[in-house]
Amino acid sequence: MKIKYLAHASFLITADSGVKIITDPYTPGGGMKHGAINETADVVTVSHEHGDHNNTATVKGNPKVLRDSAEVKGIKIKAVAAAHDDKGGSQRGKNMIFCFEIDGINVCHAGDLGHVLTNDQVKAIWKADVLMLPVGGFFTIDAKGAEKVVEQLKPAVAIPMHFLTDKLDFPIAGVEEFTRGKMNVSFINSSEVELNKDKLPQSPQIVVLRQAL
Repeated sequence: MKIKYLAHASFLITADSGVKIITDPYTPGGGMKHGAINETADVVTVSHEHGDHNNTATVKGNPKVLRDSAEVKGIKIKAVAAAHDDKGGSQRGKNMIFCFEIDGINVCHAGDLGHVLTNDQVKAIWKADVLMLPVGGFFTIDAKGAEKVVEQLKPAVAIPMHFLTDKLDFPIAGVEEFTRGKMNVSFINSSEVELNKDKLPQSPQIVVLRQAL
């Protein structure tokens, strides 16, 4: 399985079978200066209906657009309901966490998670070998909140997303707030990483990918 970080909260996940999933495609413009997504996929997941997460029209290939659980081309996809804030969604609405079973690896994309997980949500997710989670704060959990979610789910690989870049004019923090002081961090000079279920890290690792766009 390959994971390519497009930008913001958008990733391209490619199974060994060739099935492609894109998470939370964004609309460029305004404070979003990352380049437009120009990828083909079989599946697109939308965690919530904000313009920096739901631009499904940009994805080529007539993909299946998911806002809930489904099974597509042999890949089981579970949606776990959460919130965009720590007030049950009353401030910014609901948010969906998507978990995928791909090549024997459980991959979870937390969308714009705005709170530490409840016990029920942890049980529903059950296992996250790989976790993409927001770390920038303000609109989502911040670095400390992200640390707590990592402690709750104990992924082998945590991939931070939704943080400040030189192409993003949002009032959020950079990834350094999350990685500072941690010894288990790898900054990859690539937007893509390949993962195998038999070669996942034995101890939890934070992998920071370079954004492609």
